Amino acid sequence: MVSPTDFKTLWQMVCEAPNHRSPFSIHGPDHWQRVLRNGRILATRSGANLEIVQLFALFHDSKRLHDGWDPGHGKRGAEYAATLRGTWLHLSDDDFEVLRYACEWHTDGHHHDDPTIGTCWDADRLDLIRCGTVPEAEYMSTAFGREIADHGSIDPWLHMAGEISL
Repeated sequence: MVSPTDFKTLWQMVCEAPNHRSPFSIHGPDHWQRVLRNGRILATRSGANLEIVQLFALFHDSKRLHDGWDPGHGKRGAEYAATLRGTWLHLSDDDFEVLRYACEWHTDGHHHDDPTIGTCWDADRLDLIRCGTVPEAEYMSTAFGREIADHGSIDPWLHMAGEISL
């Protein structure tokens, strides 16, 4: 049995890391919070592993070098998560592999049938509005992600996330 991750402490540690950029970056902690919220909403219907979805929200953009085109940032985020395994991050090997894949391919991956990976990617894509891009259903992996994108806003489903506490 793998011990549970203290998500709140891990989140704070990653956000306060000395090499982390501004929290107000379009790919920074404000964005991670919205991806966390979106992932929690999507997971209510997708069957995703919520722990992995939450960790994806934290790590997927955590090692970006800048807000422009930054190839490899997802892989760097997954590698960073790997350095925290066994101390701050506790996942089985199989679950960590899902997190690693979701982080590494979230920018380049198109769709994924795995409900957890699809939920991670959709949670991120549903926050494209921060960049002036309206999310489109054709880029979503989950049926619920497509439904939200077709609606044009996640607002009607915000109550499903509950209070976002870390």
